[in-house]
Amino acid sequence: MRCQTSEEKVLPSTKTDLLMERVQVKGYEQVWKVCDPQTKLRAVIAIHNTNLGPALGGVRIYPYASWELALMDALKLSEGMTLKSAIAAVGYGGGKSVILADPRKDKSEELLFSFARAVDALKGSYICAEDVGSSPEDMLVIRKKTPYVVGLPHQNCSGDPGPFTAWGVFRGIQSAMKKLFGSDSVKGKRILIQGLGDVGGPLANILFWEGAELLVCDVNREKMLQMARRFDAQMILPEEIYKTPCDLFSPCALGGIVNDQTLPQLRCKAIAGSASNQLARENLADKLQERGILYVPDFVISAGGLLNVAYELFPGGYHAKKARDATDTIYETLTSIYAMAEKNNISPLRAALALANYRIQYGIGKRTQPPCFPQII
Repeated sequence: MRCQTSEEKVLPSTKTDLLMERVQVKGYEQVWKVCDPQTKLRAVIAIHNTNLGPALGGVRIYPYASWELALMDALKLSEGMTLKSAIAAVGYGGGKSVILADPRKDKSEELLFSFARAVDALKGSYICAEDVGSSPEDMLVIRKKTPYVVGLPHQNCSGDPGPFTAWGVFRGIQSAMKKLFGSDSVKGKRILIQGLGDVGGPLANILFWEGAELLVCDVNREKMLQMARRFDAQMILPEEIYKTPCDLFSPCALGGIVNDQTLPQLRCKAIAGSASNQLARENLADKLQERGILYVPDFVISAGGLLNVAYELFPGGYHAKKARDATDTIYETLTSIYAMAEKNNISPLRAALALANYRIQYGIGKRTQPPCFPQII
């Protein structure tokens, strides 16, 4: 294992073909605009806050229409990781990176190598993992050029975090059932999943075996058909999803799905899913509460994947059972957040934000030892 030392500092890239430009953004510790004309890499690395430890967050590969949209997404996602890490008490801060590319057409080993050099230039202040558009196999490619990577498909690592995220979401859904109906059972409950990828797919499997009545939606019609057959689920077209009656709506795709246009259409009793930044604006949580819809804070319920990869960096190495047991506590964490919200007459989102910011401000859960990166041979 290689343990990062506290003396390591941020260094500029030494590669002449890799351009790293520091962008000043209020409230963010570091934001980098990264370009490599040779490999056609265009990326943003955002480090929001490292009060509790080095920034940890995924690499999102997506065909953004502009630099501005990519930057905005990186900023929001990295802030969300700060909050997620604080609530999960893993001793890490918040960071995120985005690569402006179509993962189906533009992703190449050269592109990932170039991005890896940018990560390596930051000397451990940002640790990357898979996200939308990237995979554990992509992380293995990046690992060839930098040690600051987690979630690798290797015997010394944690692998795909998707199943852990899905289990955490399921535990969060159980907490919502308990809050709404007095029992955490999902048996017979109509649960609508939006997005059937690395998290939504495993989540559907868990909910099916727990007896839920599933409704599924995905932009990939073939995948939706396959899941509908497998789980005897009702297919919901993307344009019908918000106005479909259900007990719980579980967004597991991209963010911003609750906005001024969609909120009036919602016919669910709760929203609990893995998608980041589900609310277009923070105050929409209050609007949901006014309508009697329980919003389970996304940065709390989706922490399973983070917990999984964080356990990869312990001095003793990765232990799946420890990661599983930590993910299991998402249920208790959310139950305490609901109680805090009810006591203070605020939404669960505001309660979760208050808790996360308190921990960040006072250094609760701050890392005292450097992360240890597993050897990859």
